[in-house]
Order: sequence, then C-alpha cells, then structure tokens
Amino acid sequence: MILPLLACLLLSVFSAFAQEAEPAKSEEDNGYAQISIFAKALELIRQDYVDENKTSYHDLVNAAMKGMLSSLDPHSQFMDPDDFRDMQDDTRSRFNGLGIEVSMKNGLPTVITAMEDTPAAKAGILSGDQILRINGISTERMDLQDAINVLRGPAGAKITLTLLRPSTKEIKEYTLQRAEIKIQSVKGARLLDPELSGPFKIGYVRLVQFNEPTADELSKALDELQKQGMQALVLDLRNNPGGLLNSAVDVCAQFLPPNTKVVSTQGRVASQQHDYSTSGVKKERSTFPMVVLINEGSASGAEIVAGALKDLRRAVVVGETTFGKGSVQNVMQLPDGSAVRFTTAKYYTPSKQVIQGNGVTPNIRVGMTTEQERSLFALRNAGNMKPEDEKSIIKARDPQMLRAIDALKGVMIYAQENAPKAQAVKK
Repeated sequence: MILPLLACLLLSVFSAFAQEAEPAKSEEDNGYAQISIFAKALELIRQDYVDENKTSYHDLVNAAMKGMLSSLDPHSQFMDPDDFRDMQDDTRSRFNGLGIEVSMKNGLPTVITAMEDTPAAKAGILSGDQILRINGISTERMDLQDAINVLRGPAGAKITLTLLRPSTKEIKEYTLQRAEIKIQSVKGARLLDPELSGPFKIGYVRLVQFNEPTADELSKALDELQKQGMQALVLDLRNNPGGLLNSAVDVCAQFLPPNTKVVSTQGRVASQQHDYSTSGVKKERSTFPMVVLINEGSASGAEIVAGALKDLRRAVVVGETTFGKGSVQNVMQLPDGSAVRFTTAKYYTPSKQVIQGNGVTPNIRVGMTTEQERSLFALRNAGNMKPEDEKSIIKARDPQMLRAIDALKGVMIYAQENAPKAQAVKK
C-alpha cells in the first residue's frame, strides 16, 4: 500500500503546480507517468539500500530536489531551511563564513570575488580562483549549495581550501578561519589626491555589494562629496558580486533621470517580461562626468549598473569584461521552510545586450596582472592606509584607476575649452 499512497501524494502535489504552469507534453514526457517511476525508485531504495539511516523520505526527497535544481544551471538550487535563512541574512549584510562569493563554472565552485575585509580577501584569494578541494574533499561532484554549507558555519572554525588559479596554473592551499562577516557596502568615499586629479576635484566611491542599505549609503556619500566641490566621479564596482536587484536599480537612480529604464528581464512566460526603471521621484543632483571601474569579479547587480550607465551614455566604463552572471532567480519558500531558487529569466541592458555568459565589456579595456591585482587588494585589506601610501599604490599598481582618472580629466578639459564657444553660439 505504501507505493500507491506515495505515488498518489506526489501526483496530487504535481497536479496543484501543473494547473499554474502547463508546458507542452508528449507521451514520453508525461508528468504522471514519470512521478510514478520516481515513487517506485524511492520505495526500492528505502526497501533494499544497505545503509538504512540514509533512506528516510526527508533525506531522499531533499537529495532528489537538490539534484533536480542543480541539473538545470549553475545558479538554480534547493535550499533547506537553514540554507534559506543564510540567504536571507546575506541581504542584511551579515553572516558567518570566509567572505567568498562563489558560483559554479566549468563544473567547479569558482570564486566570483573575495569580499573586502574578510578572511578570504586578506589571504589573497582572487576572482576566478577555482576551488579544487575543501578540507581535503574533492569538489568535482559537489553541488554549489553543499560547497557553500561547508564554507559557512560558526565563526572560529578553520577551513582548508585548495585552489587553482587559471591565469597562472598555480595550485595553492589556504587555511582560513571563519569569522562574522559584516559588509559595509559603500567604502572609500573621498576626493582623490590633487597629485592624481590635477586641477580638478575627482571623487571616488567603491561599492562592495548591493544590499538593502546600499543606495541610501551611496546617496549620503555623494551628498558629502558634492559639498566638498566634487566635479567628477570614479565609481568602483571591481570585485562587486552583486546582490539585490532593487538595490542596483536604486543605485542607478542616483545618476539617471526619473523613470529611466535600466534593465529588463525576459523569460518563457509573460509574468517574467519586466522593465525595471528608476524611481519617479527626482533626486536633485548635478550631472558630473563619471567613470565606472569593472573587472572579472563584477557580477550580477554590478553588471546591471555598469551596463545601464554605459548604454545610456551616463558613464565611461573602464577595466575588464565582467563575470557574466545575468540571470534572474526566483526564490519560492516551501511549506517546511525550505526553498527552491530557479532561473526564470535573463537580464538585458537598455540596448538589449544579454549579460548572462557575456558580461559587460568596457569602453576602455585596461587589464591588470595577477600580481598587480593581488598586491592592490591585499593592501586594501591591510587597513590604516595613509593617503600618501595610497597615492603611490595607485601609481604603481592600479592602471585601471589611472586610466579612469585620465579619461575624466580629458572630458573636463574638453568641456572647459568648449564652454566659451557654446555661450557665444547661444548669444
């Protein structure tokens, strides 16, 4: 009796969802028949599998859902109740872990970025590093959520990572200690040293990720810089792994007119076709020249901001092509507190460029060597950097920043030289 009852239960659940979404079916792809096969396999495993403590319905069905979601794409996943709570904590800027944002790439957990002021960043882990082993266990058959579960956990525990750096073919082992990660999303807001900016007042702001307070924190930083006479801005999105979509849109609103479309989504069903625009409430802010810095560690929300400001010609984009994580995941909580996150659409920039798999290409391409990148971000994480030291570091190790400053100076020199001519034409 167990098998027929189980099959009936699964079929009733299937029927409830099938009423909302009815994809084209063939005889070979009949949901009722396939769920009956699944129920049969489930009962065979429960009956005969050698290790009985691994055969509870809860464990088997959860494992099946993990496999189902992970087979779709690198960003879809099943989350048990603890995983789901961890994901919610991310958006609130606090969690326990190593400070690594990871995604699946070429079958391996791959570092999108090591977030600033975290154990991973201080150890010198870089964007693009591939995680080969965690605590000596191969990640070759490990799904993304399993990897995240090991990386996160109570503060104080030590985790050993074996990483491959594709750019140098170097394999290196790191032993890191978990810590409570408190993410300040807006950092480094200041006017650049006059020796770098020349006769102009060029502001600088770095966005570490996009979470709930990011747009408000950025607005306050820009207000303060404008009080100091800022004439142009470098917005640094390097190694920003993204975050909340609404936060990214609200950041764009700091620089664009009201009701400006900054990103759109397209999926299979009409409900996934959506345009996201800046708020209709105008923010009084002067239109200053602007450069956005990007690199391979810029992903998701960072790509939305960079792509929008580039397409709408609000900013010049300098650096390297971004990560290419431009798909929309819906998170649906299930009755037991677990959740499924699955891809429902792709992001498109205002000019209809797809971000997923392509990334955002800069207007001005400037690369950095692995050594330059490693030393620059190591010094950032060292803390207590003196202004004169930072000036020397930018000159010696940050060609992307230097090119951004040169681009802004060129724009402002051109504007100054042509201002009298424009006034004469108006007369």
